[in-house]
Amino acid sequence: MDDLKAKIEQIDSRLSYFEKIPTVIYNENLEASRAIANEITDLIRKKNDQNKKTVLGLATGSTPVKVYEELIRIHREDGLSFKNVITFNLDEYYPIEPNSLQSYVRFMNEHLFDHLDIPEDQIHIPDGTVSEKEVHKFCEEYEEKIKQAGGLDIQLLGIGRTGHIGFNEPGSRPDSLTRLITLDKVTRKDAASDFFGEEYVPRRAITMGVGTIMNAKRIFLMAWGEGKAPIIQQSVEGDIKESIPATYLQNHPNTCVVLDEAASAMLTKVNTPWLLSSCDWDNALIRKAVVWLCQKLDKPILKLTDENYNENGMADLIATRAPAYDINIKVFNELQHTITGWPGGKPKADDTSRPERATPFPKRSLIFSPHPDDDVISMGGTLIRLVEHGHDVHVAYQTSGNIAVFDDDVVRFADFVTDYTEAFGMQEDKADKLFRDIDKYLKEKAPGQVDSDEIKQIKGLIRRGEAKAAGRYCGVKDENMHFMDMPFYETGRVKKKPLSDEDVQITVDLLNKIKPHQIYAAGDLSDPHGTHRVCLKAIMEALEICKNEEWAKDCYVWLYRGAWQEWDVNEIEMAVPLSPIELTRKRRAIFKHQSQKDRPLFPGSDTREFWQRSEDRNRGTAEAYDDLGLAEYEAIEGFVRYHF
Repeated sequence: MDDLKAKIEQIDSRLSYFEKIPTVIYNENLEASRAIANEITDLIRKKNDQNKKTVLGLATGSTPVKVYEELIRIHREDGLSFKNVITFNLDEYYPIEPNSLQSYVRFMNEHLFDHLDIPEDQIHIPDGTVSEKEVHKFCEEYEEKIKQAGGLDIQLLGIGRTGHIGFNEPGSRPDSLTRLITLDKVTRKDAASDFFGEEYVPRRAITMGVGTIMNAKRIFLMAWGEGKAPIIQQSVEGDIKESIPATYLQNHPNTCVVLDEAASAMLTKVNTPWLLSSCDWDNALIRKAVVWLCQKLDKPILKLTDENYNENGMADLIATRAPAYDINIKVFNELQHTITGWPGGKPKADDTSRPERATPFPKRSLIFSPHPDDDVISMGGTLIRLVEHGHDVHVAYQTSGNIAVFDDDVVRFADFVTDYTEAFGMQEDKADKLFRDIDKYLKEKAPGQVDSDEIKQIKGLIRRGEAKAAGRYCGVKDENMHFMDMPFYETGRVKKKPLSDEDVQITVDLLNKIKPHQIYAAGDLSDPHGTHRVCLKAIMEALEICKNEEWAKDCYVWLYRGAWQEWDVNEIEMAVPLSPIELTRKRRAIFKHQSQKDRPLFPGSDTREFWQRSEDRNRGTAEAYDDLGLAEYEAIEGFVRYHF
């Protein structure tokens, strides 16, 4: 693993020309988190040797969790003492009790403090219980405690979609100090899943100010995942402005932005490196650059000229590879060959330039669905097509999806059971007691309270019934619908358990049972709750275990997206066009998931219904192909092949 300091020193000034903050990119967030943890560890060791205190500014949320896990590992395995560490947390909701599920006190205890030897009196977190009259005094004292500790040696930061750092929302001044603030609507919407509804998210919070953060001697701003790419680009390459508080970090002398590959996707050196320096033009980069050029100039591929390339930073491509005409034809043919109406392969056809093999036919197709509706939302049209073509289609629902069901749906189904048993004279007393117990529990349930096992089971059965209805509508046989109920998911909370060997083994067993010729899996890693990411990891680990099995030697794995984002055209390796009728059938399949209809419990940043998001993305992909000069379709579902 590369040392973070070394990586900063090795930053190429030509490629980072537009970056106003040193930015380091790692392949994945685990590697990045370990590098940051090592920097913190080195400082603590150095200070311990000098018998000095190390003062850390800490953040909450999913972003720093792996940093904390690595610090705990170093403490346990290497014996590093944290007795000389003083900590100050960035923020806390207001008002909130410290033992609340969503409290940052509870978060920090669970993820860090309970596992280290930091003295309790050296831990500082904004108090969400202080009276409103005392808030101002508390904030002044918080600032004074930081000063008395000698200032922050290292400050860890995440970043919100609004560009907030801590809870410093758009409009925060660069000299602001610790204070009570009102949360931005976007921030509250992003926090809605933690509180089981936006209406339960506190409207205010206590936060360190931008000025407080800027006084830290060293700052690490971390961001993981595709969802953070746009705001990272604006924060690192854009102008300093109040509307994006993270841009103030451009004025800090010792800030480093640490990213995984996904979060770096919109930085110039990653997205359009040809604008900065000569490139090693492989096929993937040529295709990406040509698509970018077409979209910038609003021209189809076959109309691009040498001048278009020369005037837009791609002169070396023309000089080293070929004239525009040859490049255009090459990329046009590549994109044309991604389009197929036969996602399972076309029998008795030349498959040389087709995405899928002609044989065997029919195939056993296994579609993994992280939640009970991702299959139809993200690839419903392709699923229906596979069934119609005669393939043996299996759908594996990886989790129960039970936390995404509203409480009133539970009451409605429990009431149905009561009425059903009364109508047919079947154990009426037990059914009536079930309804009364559930109704009483839910009426007394506090916001954010974890459901009882009984209610979680009912919610899971609701999702399971909807999945079956959608699968049957698409033509999938009942015996081909597999409910995996992976254990990592079953916490009753948005925060899940780590992926376990049991989760992976469940996946391995299913793969070896079905022996698929092709697999479809969710590559939609912008899922804000992380379930898609964990489910994909389980599949990847299972495939690694199964790779020497006979069935795995010629199994294609296709990654789909759709619920939260779509593949870029330059990435798509199989594009399945949908007619207006097929798009309508897909919508009807999504409608079978009635508990997710009208208003999903956890909508994420996009408040539209899932069918609306899905259709918009599918139509957008079709329009992108059309704009590039390819055939015009109503909609397209896109896939990228994963090689294991």
